[in-house]
Amino acid sequence: MALPKMRLLYTCLLGIGVLCLYFSMEAFKEGKFIFKKNYEQFLQIPDIDCKRHSPFLVLLVTSSPQQVAARMAIRKTWGQAQEVRGQRVRTFFLLGTRNSKEEMMVVAQESKTHGDIIQKNFKDVYFNLTLKTMMGMEWVHRFCPQAAFVMKTDTDMFINVPYLTELLLKKNRTAGFFTGYLKLKELPIRSKLSKWYVSHSEYPWSKYPPFCSGTAYVFSSDVASRVYNISDSIPFIKLEDVFVGLCLAKLGILPEELHSQQTFFPEGLHFSTCRFKKVVACHFVKPQELLTYWQALQDSKEGDCKGV
Repeated sequence: MALPKMRLLYTCLLGIGVLCLYFSMEAFKEGKFIFKKNYEQFLQIPDIDCKRHSPFLVLLVTSSPQQVAARMAIRKTWGQAQEVRGQRVRTFFLLGTRNSKEEMMVVAQESKTHGDIIQKNFKDVYFNLTLKTMMGMEWVHRFCPQAAFVMKTDTDMFINVPYLTELLLKKNRTAGFFTGYLKLKELPIRSKLSKWYVSHSEYPWSKYPPFCSGTAYVFSSDVASRVYNISDSIPFIKLEDVFVGLCLAKLGILPEELHSQQTFFPEGLHFSTCRFKKVVACHFVKPQELLTYWQALQDSKEGDCKGV
């Protein structure tokens, strides 16, 4: 009697296993492994009324609670501007949470002091950058759709806000616009040793859609709402710039160049005053370097770079 019962149990377990495999595969085929919107309330939101004072440009800077020095350096340099070339500009920082109550209290006090932090309750780690970026998209969608343009960037960046504003005014685009350092033929990295490793289960296709380097990209504010609205129909991937690219592909928005000359430098650039006057975004800039570069630019005279 024991043997038939064991066979019956084995058959049942095998059947359950097959059914589980079947439904999991069907879910993947139907795209059920998708981004899930975080409907929790914001822990911190900026002190701004976009309906009354509509910004021309909102800069959203991904940061972490412990990066206090980097945020302060940005506030003292390119993030301090509130009006550029007659256009209203505001800079805000995107943060998640950490386990340390002390750090969270410091962030809350920082938010109270500066009024420039956007925060939700998710673990602040690199592989949650998609959540952090989509939090920024949600904030624009819900609280500041009146902005003309939005830039998403990082704390280790130099941003030339006046030059970016100048180029955006010349571009004269108000909808469906997305620009940055274009990545048009990128392939998934399958090496497990890489920081940007993506498994076949996460992304089974052989090529990424067109996207822009996550170090800095700029878009018309309608794109924030459109991306946020369709984000929960898109397969989740931890690489936020690729995820945004997937959203753009579904929306039929193709990233485009901001200028005929390169203005975004995700691999960094050797500093010179004249060169940086025609740079929109440069990566790998430490807080102290940012302060030094900024002062050099402030001290430079209009005629210093003629003929350069």
